[in-house]
Amino acid sequence: MQNTLRHAVRLSGVGLHSGLPAAVTIRPSRAGSGIVFQRADIPGPAGRIPARWDMVRQARLCTLIGNAAGATVSTVEHLMAALAGTGVHNAVVEIDGPEAPILDGSAAPWARAILAAGLRPQGAPVRALRIRRPVAVADGAASARLEPAAGLHIVFAIDFPLPAIGRQGVALDMANGAFLRELADCRTFALEAEIAALRAAGLAQGGSLDNAVVFGTAGALNPGGLRRPDEPVRHKALDALGDLALAGGPIFGRYTGERAGHALTNALLRAVFADPAAYAWDTVQPAEARMLPGSGVSAADLPTAA
Repeated sequence: MQNTLRHAVRLSGVGLHSGLPAAVTIRPSRAGSGIVFQRADIPGPAGRIPARWDMVRQARLCTLIGNAAGATVSTVEHLMAALAGTGVHNAVVEIDGPEAPILDGSAAPWARAILAAGLRPQGAPVRALRIRRPVAVADGAASARLEPAAGLHIVFAIDFPLPAIGRQGVALDMANGAFLRELADCRTFALEAEIAALRAAGLAQGGSLDNAVVFGTAGALNPGGLRRPDEPVRHKALDALGDLALAGGPIFGRYTGERAGHALTNALLRAVFADPAAYAWDTVQPAEARMLPGSGVSAADLPTAA
């Protein structure tokens, strides 16, 4: 059945790209309402942005959603991954500015706060997006694909010329708390050689070794090093889950990303919804509900070091 939070939770920090302080309060919401962002500084409908694929606007290095009134919220992917990975179907995300806080660069702080608040079953069945036939999109060497599968599976590969990263791959069945155990603590990353250019372009203004892994030629510059040897590709899989959550419900399908980013995953969702034969919205039966990412999770699934 659908879940919302038992209690509201509040987290604050700075935006990765803007460097501006930001506070978020996640509040319970009624069954069937989905995830909705509400700009606290833009009252009423003008500040309301449903977390959906068709609300995504162009942005570099993050996912940005916006409405017809011009209100936007950027860097929503980690929070969306945490909501999907903990099984929250309905919530209002109240935010006091245009960018979600980056926190430690992963989804773990969001997930920990959600689990501490607890989930409240709402008595309404979950509706899931079932992929009926393969759909794929590409942009040069990057590609993304969704195909039929039982449950949600994420397969991701990256390939960087920097030897400290190189080619990495991960393949996960997202059921039974896999998101919390395998992906939630993996942080966003950047290359030291690119940071000056990013900041000159108005990006990464709030970035630091406290909220991102920075790679130099010899490896990670962070004093604590990596949380996992393949943390970069796992973070990309985390991002993919957050971007896929903008479908508007859980997905039964296998996602395969090769060097894919936020824009390509959104293009994939748009391609799916443009083909009525490629998908169906189905009521999730109890036996299938156990295959969803948020089923049966607990705080014990989160790595203690995150």
